[in-house]
Amino acid sequence: MFLENNVNQQTKLGWIEVICGSMFSGKTEELIRRLKRVEFANQKAIIFKPITDVRYSKSKVVSHDSNEIESIPVKSSLDIEDLAKEVDVVALDEAQFFDDDIVRVCNNLANSGKRVIVAGLDMDFEGNPFGPMPNLMAVAEFVTKVHAICTQTGNLANFSHRISKNKDLVLLGEREEYEPLSRNAFNEKLKKS
Repeated sequence: MFLENNVNQQTKLGWIEVICGSMFSGKTEELIRRLKRVEFANQKAIIFKPITDVRYSKSKVVSHDSNEIESIPVKSSLDIEDLAKEVDVVALDEAQFFDDDIVRVCNNLANSGKRVIVAGLDMDFEGNPFGPMPNLMAVAEFVTKVHAICTQTGNLANFSHRISKNKDLVLLGEREEYEPLSRNAFNEKLKKS
């Protein structure tokens, strides 16, 4: 399914790929895996993350399994287009934290012939669509939804349940703050809160 080779080499084809899912589902791991294939194919790539994502590193995208790749933290999605002019592939991690202009930026990059790979949470801790992710999924040619394993049932999990009582929409965290839950387990937790 991964389209490193263009059918018509004279025409530069661009597209958007979105990798989405809950916390602990392997979104960043999949993003890094795709970027390693890009590197192996000798394509030029650049990866961005929101400047607010400092959980593991200020300048690297890091998965929960400690795989990492150098990235450029940006304050605004509008900074991305200028920084991505000389590359074939543009990647974004934690896209739910970018501003709404990210959809236009990704479209512009794809329209200019670039492969755009986006990873992010599709839902917030309350089970609602998160930030620009629904719009990114709508304009993407390819959407991959990855799943974690529910800590309560062992079934597929697609919800990120917040364990802490903090009600802020954005709360960077790990296993102390979040757990992946299946739909049934998530709904049971909501009933109790």
